[in-house]
Amino acid sequence: MDYLTLSNGVKMPQLSYGVFQVPPEDAEHLVLDAINVGYRHIDTAQAYWNEEGVGNAIKKCALPREELFITTKVWISNAGYEKAAASIDESLRKLQTDYIDLLLIHQPFGDYYGTYRAMVEAYKAGKIRAIGVSNFSADRFIDIAHFAEIPPMMNQIEGHVFSQRADVRPTLAKYNCVMTAWAPFAEGQNGIFSHPVLTRIGSKYGKTAGQVALRFLLQNGIVAIPKSSRKERMAENFAVFDFALNEDEMQQIKALDTGKPLIADLQDPTFVEMLFANYKL
Repeated sequence: MDYLTLSNGVKMPQLSYGVFQVPPEDAEHLVLDAINVGYRHIDTAQAYWNEEGVGNAIKKCALPREELFITTKVWISNAGYEKAAASIDESLRKLQTDYIDLLLIHQPFGDYYGTYRAMVEAYKAGKIRAIGVSNFSADRFIDIAHFAEIPPMMNQIEGHVFSQRADVRPTLAKYNCVMTAWAPFAEGQNGIFSHPVLTRIGSKYGKTAGQVALRFLLQNGIVAIPKSSRKERMAENFAVFDFALNEDEMQQIKALDTGKPLIADLQDPTFVEMLFANYKL
């Protein structure tokens, strides 16, 4: 496992097991499977409704708590100082842990300034080891980084070979902020698992197109959070630390970038209205 160091010195595993869309009743055994495969970073969120299952896995696995890195996120309905503060304590209860390794604002909507103040307070109190944001465009990131007492250490955004996020990454680098890529397989779009460029490169190393796609992100200094409900696929996704792409291969994959999100454009009013409607906000 490779690690990245956040701006406050906290080290986080670069590959995480994500539980987005994992049913609450399945979260415990799937997270235990992921831990058994070798994952030490688990990514969940209040809006996934499976923090309790993740917490059960944390308690039941044989590892000391300090060997695990747990990320969760404050949802829009908990935005604002008071609601966010209460939700942080609730997440700690559900996760059955004394601290959260990384806490993020899930979406750049609602009173996220109040949310961030509550997060900074919890960080100072030792309830959180690192804080950041998720789905923040470059302009919104600059805004909160400039005015917040403690700038975000992480921005989790859509990222994959078809959306390499040149629109955000230079800003994150300027503020010494790490990027996490959600949907590193682009939710299967553009034939990623059989893409000729990725498949050809993978054949050289005895790797799949998906493994090449993950390796590309890791070599760009990005955290990736692949998700699978099959243990054998979890293991396949984890087997990306025993090879490295050369510069020519990196450039071939870089050329696949479309320059825009494929799944969730948070600056598209239609998508944002759909998001609010689906979560009854």
